[in-house]
Amino acid sequence: MDKKLQHTDGNYLFNVDILINARTNPLALQYLLEMLNSNEKITDFNINSGLELGKTIDNLLRSAKLALKQEPATAAHVPFKLPVKQPGKQAENPEPKNVPAVTPAATTAATPADAYGKIRLYIQNNQLVRLRANRHGKQVSMPCRILNFDEAANSLSVYHVDEKQVYTFKLNEIDEFS
Repeated sequence: MDKKLQHTDGNYLFNVDILINARTNPLALQYLLEMLNSNEKITDFNINSGLELGKTIDNLLRSAKLALKQEPATAAHVPFKLPVKQPGKQAENPEPKNVPAVTPAATTAATPADAYGKIRLYIQNNQLVRLRANRHGKQVSMPCRILNFDEAANSLSVYHVDEKQVYTFKLNEIDEFS
């Protein structure tokens, strides 16, 4: 045995597999990172497997590059706000019969379906967006890529490109994408 490997100055290295119960891989990664970063005894760590984030981003980048080669330049990026759901109101409002139809481009307020479609488009194109949200009473603004959108749970998982961390937001916390 090598004598150099035995002398560690109180630092010890372990190889472990950890099983985390979560709805998605990004959420499981977030829980793992929070657990590892919150302990002062852990000085460094290396995650060798289980990351689906890099694979998903690579696949999305490849498909986005192919789509850019096939499609002409699109219109300028316009920020939009998520619609606010008001309790007691119906999800779908029937149109009055004597009002002329309005084209989708002319509408100023986005419906939930429009906003959800934009979110899905951002995910599909792996587009970098700036998310503005109100989290725990504090305004948050971050450049991110949207990883997962769970319509049933009204939650969004995003990858913060500067901090290289995954965050999960409830849709009612999000003010705007731009």
